[in-house]
Amino acid sequence: MTTRNGGVSKAPYDSFNLATHVEDDLEQVLENRHHLKKALNLPVEPFWLEQIHSNTVVEANAGLILPKADASFSTQKNVVCVVMTADCLPVLMCSKNGEKIAAIHAGWRGLESGIISKTVEALKTKELTVWLGAAIGAQRFEVGDDVRDAFLKKSADYAEAFQENGSQWLADIYQLARIELEHLGITDVFGGEFCTVTDADRFYSYRRDKKTGRMATLIWRD
Repeated sequence: MTTRNGGVSKAPYDSFNLATHVEDDLEQVLENRHHLKKALNLPVEPFWLEQIHSNTVVEANAGLILPKADASFSTQKNVVCVVMTADCLPVLMCSKNGEKIAAIHAGWRGLESGIISKTVEALKTKELTVWLGAAIGAQRFEVGDDVRDAFLKKSADYAEAFQENGSQWLADIYQLARIELEHLGITDVFGGEFCTVTDADRFYSYRRDKKTGRMATLIWRD
């Protein structure tokens, strides 16, 4: 996962913005993407998505250009799955045998509609190792009754991911993901210790800044 540092974008996108849809200077974004590819020695251009807060999962395929989806997977070498975030939860998956990979953009809408389960279904295995990237922390993610109710309709287990906060609730997006993974029988889960909102030096945050850049979270097989 990238941070906001090390690129050429100017404020308020300073400096390593990798998104082309946030009104940043396109040439600077492309320069940042070129640096990303070179710095990580990527085998190909990452498989970028047009993320729409859905539960749509696609197989990363060079024939698809910017598909509308929120997760991609691959069983091939030299394919780079990637998602972009600035508070939503990026999730990486890899099968225990190392042959299947996936990257997921998991905002609350995607989590509520089962984006993680849909991706596991696409991978056709639950023998997975999962990593949760940097997202909005549990003490900063205020939501209304509608969000909590939507998750409780799925399962009462999700109640533990919400804390009362006056007339609203504080939602733990990491816990929401872990509960879904636990329901799937997936327990080999790591990450989930950052807060994009409070760590302005390292991370972009849409909730904090509104007009801002995006980090990228990538996974690939050599």
